[in-house]
Amino acid sequence: MDHKIELEPGAQPTVRTQWRLTQPELQELRNQLDYLLAKGFIRPSTSPFSAPILFTPKKDGGLCMCTDYCALNRVTIKSRYPIPRMDELIDNLRGARYFWKIDLRGGYHQIRVFADDCHKTAFRTRYGSYEYTVMPFGLTNAPSTFQLTMNGVFRDLLDKCVIIYLDDILIHSKTREQHLKDLEAVFQRLQQHRLITKGSQCEFLKQELEFLGHLISTEGIRIDPKKIWAIQEWKPPTNLQQLQSFLGFVNYVRRFIPNMAGLTGPLTDLLQKGAFYEWGEKQQVVFEALKNLLMSPPVLRFADPERPFEVITDASDIAIGAVLMQDFGNGLQPIAYESRKMQSAERNYPVHDKEMLSIVHAFKIWRCYLTGEDVTVRTDHKSLQYLRAQPNLNPRRIRWLDYLESNFTYKITYKKGANNIADALSRPSAQLAAVLVAQSNPLLSGLFTHGYSTDPFFRYVAACPICQRMKTSHQRPTGLLQPLEPPQRPWQHVTMDFVTGLPAGPSGNDAVLVVVDRLTKMAHVAPCRTTITAEETARLFISTVVRLHGIPAAIISDRDPKFTSKFWQDTWARYGTRLQFSSAYHPQTDGQTERTNQTMEQLIRTNCPDRKKWEDVLPMLEFSYNNAPSATTNPSPFYLNYGMDPTVPVSTNVESQVP
Repeated sequence: MDHKIELEPGAQPTVRTQWRLTQPELQELRNQLDYLLAKGFIRPSTSPFSAPILFTPKKDGGLCMCTDYCALNRVTIKSRYPIPRMDELIDNLRGARYFWKIDLRGGYHQIRVFADDCHKTAFRTRYGSYEYTVMPFGLTNAPSTFQLTMNGVFRDLLDKCVIIYLDDILIHSKTREQHLKDLEAVFQRLQQHRLITKGSQCEFLKQELEFLGHLISTEGIRIDPKKIWAIQEWKPPTNLQQLQSFLGFVNYVRRFIPNMAGLTGPLTDLLQKGAFYEWGEKQQVVFEALKNLLMSPPVLRFADPERPFEVITDASDIAIGAVLMQDFGNGLQPIAYESRKMQSAERNYPVHDKEMLSIVHAFKIWRCYLTGEDVTVRTDHKSLQYLRAQPNLNPRRIRWLDYLESNFTYKITYKKGANNIADALSRPSAQLAAVLVAQSNPLLSGLFTHGYSTDPFFRYVAACPICQRMKTSHQRPTGLLQPLEPPQRPWQHVTMDFVTGLPAGPSGNDAVLVVVDRLTKMAHVAPCRTTITAEETARLFISTVVRLHGIPAAIISDRDPKFTSKFWQDTWARYGTRLQFSSAYHPQTDGQTERTNQTMEQLIRTNCPDRKKWEDVLPMLEFSYNNAPSATTNPSPFYLNYGMDPTVPVSTNVESQVP
């Protein structure tokens, strides 16, 4: 198939001026022109059309030549040939155990441009004008033409053993024997149509591989870890364009994020027409919460039509959410998450209608799964159980009920909010309070004699507005934070790192040195500056740790230049201390310090109303951390280190402070 470029009636040849290029860009231009001419991909042109070329950096530091066809695209009649939905493609992989991914070499360049349209692709350079004989990147209809071509080549294999998204071809099979037969059929098609593959980008006989930004396996799909680490480095957006870029990525992985619509509300509000862009505390908390959620995304199972479906729904004041789940013999597991913000009129609905709206929305979104199936709907709104029997339904409820009854077979059951997964999506504050109480209760129980109720403390934590606003989930991401073998005595092995990015106080300090004993989990912290040198770090370590606990046998850290410097290594070699470093670009291998850093940052946020005075409360924050029960060791680090609990200040009038 040849690629045609059909212009709107009356369209004139488009001409754009070429920008000046740097010397490295000119050299790369000559190399690219020589290569394309030798391959026959371009030829000299006298066309009245003219597009400029530009260069973008590659990951390896090289330059990529691009042609700016924006002007031509504006007057091109758009193709309506459909590009497949990624979620539909991925659903076809259910039951597959073997995968083979093929990437076509120079994908678009394997399709010719229709002879009468070659002149429309002309581009101007310092060395003359040229036009493409093969389909270049940047043309508005190029993806549609390529998808149409690939669908034609593999039409009878589509959805049986092959799925195609542009130039990514994935072969999937349930058995090894069938997989080899499927491969033979695919390679015959490639050879028949003279399509060339890129061997370095092909992955063979895999049981897990990356496809369309996800990791595909027999268990299900999950976000590619490379993308997770990329988003952790994302800085807070400073303008609308950066915010749109961040939300674009989040939307790409929305099926993995519970209650995404509710969470992103403060961010999407900034995109409203006429809204003033102001990045405040609320936006920063949401931004960090989204990044934390993406650090431990769930594995989503492939839907199995042979198993019953459960839909768990809930609604809050601003959003509706739902989870599609199935039991694979190991308890309910998620298939997909869905949420959206309510429109202004919907926010005025009574609670009953909001809860019913979440059910209707879930059935519309997952219609492809739920039609013809027996579905159990779980909601925390008890009256919805009796929806069919309710008299005097308003017109809106009648329409919704008619839609559900005429299209689906379902039953609605009541599930208390505390046990409802979807409820947690719209009520994160309740979940945070439960975690805080559970962590605090072992300490509280030791402070009072029998008969003294700790209920005031439970109510205080549950109602604390600062805790609800500032604390986020820090459940350890499975497979990312890697623990090490424990040492034999306290302070024999320590880990160390810096918490940076804090507001500079009167002393100029804007960072904290964090040192953690690997056995007891006890931590010492010391304020410092981000610009601290290796020599200053050594002095601070000695005054903070060595004077209290002696010289450690091993220090574990990341590969900060201070820790890899000759001075630092020579200093500890003199004392016989072994230095160990976490993996490059993967600091989570030092999971203990990473987790402590997160906790310290959280404590500073929640306990310092005046952010610039965090140094004043740092000693008590260290004390609070060391006196809190550890999830790993159960007793507090203080108790494990000293063999006793410390005396703590307790307010006896906490009842009067309950909000």
